[in-house]
Amino acid sequence: MQAVSVLLLGAGAAEVAMADRPRRAGPPADGGREGTGTAVLTRTRTRKPNLYRVLLLNDDYTPMEFVVHVLERFFNKDRAEATRIMMHVHQNGVGECGVFTYEVAETKVTLVMDLARKHMHPLQCVMEKK
Repeated sequence: MQAVSVLLLGAGAAEVAMADRPRRAGPPADGGREGTGTAVLTRTRTRKPNLYRVLLLNDDYTPMEFVVHVLERFFNKDRAEATRIMMHVHQNGVGECGVFTYEVAETKVTLVMDLARKHMHPLQCVMEKK
């Protein structure tokens, strides 16, 4: 998040700064000079998170059916879409599985790589900033 400060000068600034505070009885704290002063308001602006592409890389040893299984299991692709992506990876050397925030992309890459190692396949899954 990014903080933005706004400086208010002149009449009315004190009222803005004091609007949330309860008023006390007695002489004014500013010595009777009502309407003068400086107030700083801070506003936060949220930015959209960076997105990352999760990519599968082709190799000559991982079975095509395993790649389809990975796409269905971790990327929620139906059979037809998973097969299309798998063929794209096979023919072009790389294919996009999806676009996610950093944490989600990192988790998906880790899950795919762990499953590939468990089944002793050299499948590579990487992420890159979009």
